[in-house]
This record gives sequence, C-alpha cells and structure tokens, in this order.
Amino acid sequence: MEAIRNAFDFSDFPRLDMTVAGAALVFLLAFPALPHSSFAMATMIQFLMFSLYGMGWNTIGGYAGQVDLGKAQYVGIGAYTTAVMMVRWDVPFWVSMPVGMALAVGWSFIIGYPLFKLKGHYFAIATIATSLVLKDLFEVWDFVGGAKGLELPLRGNFPDFLYLQFREDYYYFYILLAMFLAGLLFINGFRHSRLGYQLRAIKDNEDVARSLGINVHWCKIKAYAVATAYVAMVGSFHACYNFNIEPEDTMSLDLSVLIAMMAMLGGAGSLWGPIIGASILVPMRSYLGSWLGGQAGLAGLDLVIYGAIIMLIAAVQPRGVWGMVEAVRGRRRGV
Repeated sequence: MEAIRNAFDFSDFPRLDMTVAGAALVFLLAFPALPHSSFAMATMIQFLMFSLYGMGWNTIGGYAGQVDLGKAQYVGIGAYTTAVMMVRWDVPFWVSMPVGMALAVGWSFIIGYPLFKLKGHYFAIATIATSLVLKDLFEVWDFVGGAKGLELPLRGNFPDFLYLQFREDYYYFYILLAMFLAGLLFINGFRHSRLGYQLRAIKDNEDVARSLGINVHWCKIKAYAVATAYVAMVGSFHACYNFNIEPEDTMSLDLSVLIAMMAMLGGAGSLWGPIIGASILVPMRSYLGSWLGGQAGLAGLDLVIYGAIIMLIAAVQPRGVWGMVEAVRGRRRGV
C-alpha cells in the first residue's frame, strides 16, 4: 500500500507543474483524434519510447550518478527475445515481453557485480565494452539471424492484440502510452522509496553513504536492474512495432548515447527530465533530419545543430533543462 501511495504522491511539485503535466496528458490522449500525418504519429511513438528509455536510464544515471553508456544491449535482449519467441515458437508478445525483461535483468546482475567495482569514466567505458561485445556476438549468431536480424511474420488477422500487430499506428500509440503512464508512476514511487533515497545519498558521497550503513554496491546493482527492465520492455515493443530487428538497429553505441542524452539534456535525477529531453530531441531528430537530409549538401547538419544545443544547455546549466527551471524558481524566491 505504501508503494502505491508513493507512486501517486506528486505533492512535492508546485501546482503549475501538475497543471502542465495534466495538459500534456490530455494532449497525448487526444493526439490520435487530432489532424496529423503518419510521420507525426511515428514521431510521437518515438517520443514515448525514448521517454521510457530515459526514465529507465535515470534510475542508474540520474539518481545513482553512474554514467551508463551501454543500455542498448538490453534493448537488444528485449527485442530479440520477443522476435525469437514469436518466429521460432509462435509465442505472443505479452508472454515474450516479461521473459525478455527477466533475461535482461538476469544479464544485468551477471555483469553488474563486476561493473560496479569500477567508478567514474572507467565504469562508463566498461558499459560501452559489454554492449559492443554482446552486439558483435549477436551479429555472428545464426540462431538470431546474424547481422541480417529477424523479420517477424505477419499473422494477417488485424488487429491482433495478442501479438501486437496492427494496420493503424494509433493502436501502438495507446498501448505505449499505457506503458509510459505506468512507467512514470513506478519511477515516482521509486524516487520516494528507500532505495531512491539511498541512491541519492550514494550520488552525493559514497563514503558517507557507506558510513551510514548503506550497501553501496548492492544498491547500484538493484538500480541497474530497474533501468534494465525499462529498456528491455520497450525493446520488446520495438520488435513488434518495426516487424524487423537487427543488431545495428537495437544494440548500437549511438542508441546507448542517445538514451543517456535524453535524460541528461532534460535533467538527470529529476522525474520530468527524461520526458523533457525526449520532447526536445526526438522531434528535432525526426524533423530536422528529414528536412536537412533532403537538402543538397546539408545532410548531417541536424546532428551539428542539436549537438550545439546540448553543449549550450550543458554549459549554462549542467543539470539540464529542468535545472534551468529550478534555478529560475530559486531566483524568484530569493534562494
């Protein structure tokens, strides 16, 4: 009961924040009924996916302060588990998704124990290494399709809620929106939980946290497992939404960095940070990339533009956009 109360406890946010959040929720619920293009719908689905990725990363990178640059390996584990179980054994999405999450969490415990013996940039480099090694393994593993990946078979009986196959994207949108809301409530409860407070103490000063009786190593591993479950869940959804997966698409270093960027740009260690970051980077990545990519000599300029925006925000406020909001509020209060 306490966990449920914590999940719905937003009392530490001003009324303005909750009003904006409520308006955003109404917009998301109504979006499929509003005039929009298929490209806009795809962008909104990407926004929800990267918001969830960012929420997961935030548990270990934001609250615990551990810069993880290997989260794409767990996207791949979730995606490949769902794809393999559907292709090989005709297992529905709602069965394969939790299996993928369990396998990803199990792998996170196996590599998390030695990884968290490392600190700082050594830890970040090690997470990159484990992710790239797993990607290379999948590229030569024939059972999962090797470098070509796997293509999910079309069952034909649309809409198929059991296997998550639809002709209209709004089905995917609402299913992902439900995951997004459940994930947001869980993270809100997580930050109010004992583990959430312990992680913030660890982030501030590991030695002091250890002197208070906190098992620093075990807390990091548990936070890593929570982050892993998030990205593996969305990875399973990704497999059904795209109908095709390959290692380069689901396990690349670019994806790992992008997941971390979403949370850091919006504000790592804050509830709204990953959502803010995704709301900035995903549309910019989609629309700028589409527009500039079609202009002669301008391909890649979109990466320069949003890279410059990220550097500018980081220089002004290392805590991201949400840090800027809190700084403005502090000045108004005279703090």
